[in-house]
Amino acid sequence: MDLFQPEPADLRSLRENAPVHRDERTGLWLVSRYDDVRAVLADARRFHPDNALDAVVPIPRPVLRVLARAGFSLPPTLANNGTGTHADLRRLVARFLTPARVAALGPRIAELAAERLDRLSGRVDLHPALARDLPAIVLLEVLGIRDVDVDALKAWSTASLELFWGDVTVERQHELARPAAAFHQWLTARIKAARGDDDLFGALRSAEVPIRDAAGLCYFLLIAGQETTTQLLCAVFHAVLRHDVDRPGDRLWSRLDEPGVAAACVEEVLRRDPPVSTWRRVAAEPVTLSGVDVPAGAPLLLMLAGSGSDPAVFDDPERFCPARPRNRRHLAFGHGRHFCLGAGLARLEAQVVLRETARRFPELRLASAEPPPMLGLLSFRAPLSVEVDLVPAPGPEPVRLARV
Repeated sequence: MDLFQPEPADLRSLRENAPVHRDERTGLWLVSRYDDVRAVLADARRFHPDNALDAVVPIPRPVLRVLARAGFSLPPTLANNGTGTHADLRRLVARFLTPARVAALGPRIAELAAERLDRLSGRVDLHPALARDLPAIVLLEVLGIRDVDVDALKAWSTASLELFWGDVTVERQHELARPAAAFHQWLTARIKAARGDDDLFGALRSAEVPIRDAAGLCYFLLIAGQETTTQLLCAVFHAVLRHDVDRPGDRLWSRLDEPGVAAACVEEVLRRDPPVSTWRRVAAEPVTLSGVDVPAGAPLLLMLAGSGSDPAVFDDPERFCPARPRNRRHLAFGHGRHFCLGAGLARLEAQVVLRETARRFPELRLASAEPPPMLGLLSFRAPLSVEVDLVPAPGPEPVRLARV
């Protein structure tokens, strides 16, 4: 099984035959059943998040020196923090992502989507045309962060994801370390210069969070908070349109404006094809999962995508079924004390963008039945391209002037 490009059949085989399995190549213990994954995420005492942001391929010393010269570090802050500082840091970030603050962004998300949809015609790729930069703009606005070069942020983000979660060569690590280091330097400078507490940088300074910790927190947050939503948008677009190719008599695209349909489609993608396909934990003591003894210190790889297709929890799990009852039972955003802070924002963005696109282009179709190229990192998987043919909504009848 290729952990970086898993197939549904591989995940099914793991669940059925080896629900807790040590991968010889990586040394990771793969945990694939829903109940086991949920139990690990819920138990912060026996399973620690210390390895959540570790590079999948160990970074050699020459590359580490490139990062060190930029003052790069990822101290325990949010996703990788099992210490007593986690709760306070989480509360500091959560004040920018309250349900009320997120809900108020709906019109702004629709406006950003409309601006991009207005420019589209013919055959287009929805990834660069719509999904790429919109989540970054929304995240920066909700965090109060201004004067950011979004193209630079996206370049830093994609390089960082590949550096820490990719199956990369030493030569590629050297290439990726430079933009990762530049991003960290930029963050450090912005946080040092911050004043007041109206934006995240200023709030971290006002709370007297050490610069090193603040930069580490922002590094991961500004990557995960928008890259995974870009991935979710692409996954949702492709899943709905693929459903319409496979089942032309049950066309979902034309029903996305009906109450609840877009939201249900988003949840079904999160269950079946979550952009964050795996996550990591460390066993703090010897444990037994599904009858398998796991030693203390074992690095666990939680198969979030596999857990969402567990037939013990979901009926007919491999079928894309937005009408599925209890469709939020998935673990795409994690579970327990590290549940994703941006879950509400990601859900809202995907629902709004999906509805706005279907409203503008009600006859939109996939341009090809071929599978799209996929992002294949250890913990991130999504279409890199969604090629479509656009058919705009019919406009009002032209006014005909009577001849006199």
